[in-house]
This record gives sequence, C-alpha cells and structure tokens, in this order.
Amino acid sequence: MSIRLLLAAAFCLCATTAVQAVEYNRVNTTASQISFTYKQMGAPMYGTFGKFEAALDFDSARLDNARTTLHIDLTSIDAGSEDANTELVKPAWFDTAQFPVAVFQSTRFTEVAEHRYLVDGQLTLKGMTRDVQVPVELKPGSGIGVFDGEMILKRDEFGLGAGEWADSVVSREIAIKFKVVAPQQ
Repeated sequence: MSIRLLLAAAFCLCATTAVQAVEYNRVNTTASQISFTYKQMGAPMYGTFGKFEAALDFDSARLDNARTTLHIDLTSIDAGSEDANTELVKPAWFDTAQFPVAVFQSTRFTEVAEHRYLVDGQLTLKGMTRDVQVPVELKPGSGIGVFDGEMILKRDEFGLGAGEWADSVVSREIAIKFKVVAPQQ
C-alpha cells in the first residue's frame, strides 16, 4: 500500500469523525414541549406547561462544556381542567404567588450510548433545590436535533400537594416529559 493511499485513508477517517460532531445552541420553544402524567384516584391524567424558556449549549464532541437551563412558568400549567389549574397555583401545590418559576440547571452531560445521555443537574421548585438525573435521547435529523427526556418527580420532595392533598388522591410520583427541538449549527 502506498504512503499516499494511507494518508488519504487517514484523512477520510479524520474527516468522518469530525462530521459526526454536532452542535446545538439555540432552542425552538414553539416546537418544544413540556408535559406531565400522573394518576388521580387511579385514573391516568395528562397536562402541559405552555410557557418556558430554554438555553442549550451542546456539542457532541465537547460534552464537558455542554450546558442547558430551563425556566418553566408554573402559572402556564394546563392540567386538563379549570378546577385543577386553579388548585395547582395555590400554596398547597406550586404557590405561584411566591414561586412562579421552576428552574432546571444542568451540571454535567454523560454519554451512555450513541445519542443517549444522562444529564445531571439541579431542579429548583417551590424554593427547594434538589439534585436530579435525567436520561435524554438525542434524535438528530434534517438539520434539527430533538432532545427527548423523562424524569420522575417525587412531589413530597418539593412539598407539592400539602394539606388535604397529602393523601393518595394524586399519585406521589409525577412523570415529567420534555421534547426540546434545536436547530443544528
């Protein structure tokens, strides 16, 4: 094999590796979504948050520098009924008069498989901050990346559902799901 052929093969290998690195640093909040599921008296329920801001700095080749922040407007909750929406902003639940925003701030991204990551971070809700870990799957394609993730929120850890809601009418675990859409850079 000639030296030229070896150099050409090495160049192609390096070029292929460089092409695989993908960067995302803007979020399309219009195409993104935050939802949640839970059970109320044993029946499955679904809801969404209509307003949130997200920042993302993600380069698949430089995970040590990857960061994301999410600010969720808790007053934008839609739990499927006006009664539920009215109740959830009260002090027994989110207490939005004092704590109108929930914040997730990442501290580390770890790749666990191709396009799959564990995102460590801190979730601040109702004035309390807890460490959380969120599994996330990146679905790249056609110039965009879709970051899908889900975490289980234990409402007791944040004082959600106090007083008459402390019993088991509403499940203690709430599944928070998100889809963050970001254009590829």
